[in-house]
Amino acid sequence: MQYILGLEKKRKAWLSLAFAGVVFELIALYFQYALDLKPCVMCIYQRTAMLGIIAAGLIGAIAPQHLALRIVAYVVWAGSAIKGLMLALEHSEIQTSSSPFFTCPFRPDFGQWLVLDEWLPAFFRAEGDCAYISWSLLGWSMSQWMVLIFASFISVFAAILINSFRREQSA
Repeated sequence: MQYILGLEKKRKAWLSLAFAGVVFELIALYFQYALDLKPCVMCIYQRTAMLGIIAAGLIGAIAPQHLALRIVAYVVWAGSAIKGLMLALEHSEIQTSSSPFFTCPFRPDFGQWLVLDEWLPAFFRAEGDCAYISWSLLGWSMSQWMVLIFASFISVFAAILINSFRREQSA
């Protein structure tokens, strides 16, 4: 626990968060382009949540000593990780549900003013079926692994935040 104390004030820690997000984005692109696995709408939404994790790391790395910037980074980190977890859980439910009515849309909806699938189709276009499990590792589908990944981001966030409060109270 001593290692975690003050971690939120170190640029290296925030850059590590951003780097972890970049690694997961690169893995997603590898699956899409090297393994020819077509992402579905839920995959694209989870990919977008991972971009939020990257953004949180970059925001925190700008000036990790400044509380206001750290708070913004915390909010983006927590919001992205929680939203990503909710999306991954929903995606897992779609894949394991026997109901034919539990599906996802054919096209991502980021709002009429933010048509990311048209602006950056190589990254945001959804061509896959949410219910189809095209890949698994150790018996877990990609959406189930994403549940674990986003839950891990939330756990690390909680540990750092709790230690931050604990340190502030003891000071």
